[in-house]
Amino acid sequence: MAAQDIIIRPIITEKSMIGATEKKYTFEVAKKANKIEIAKAVEEIFGVKVSKVNTINVRGRLRRQGRNQGYTRSWKKAYVTLTQDSKNIEFFEGMM
Repeated sequence: MAAQDIIIRPIITEKSMIGATEKKYTFEVAKKANKIEIAKAVEEIFGVKVSKVNTINVRGRLRRQGRNQGYTRSWKKAYVTLTQDSKNIEFFEGMM
């Protein structure tokens, strides 16, 4: 898999922005990607050094609209921690 196929999108929430100040970034990643592939993809795309990666499988939630109901899609979330000597990811700089 290419690095662009592994990292789908960054997660921009209040909690993730607080983590970005401590060099912890949150991304939506491909469901089949493992921690090693995620670390290499982040290093390749953003040019930083990754210290560790934590992953979570997010289950789809039941949603209703009137009498119709269905589930949102399931996806995988990755928390990426950078090393202390690494530079910050520039994409998150303008949002803090």
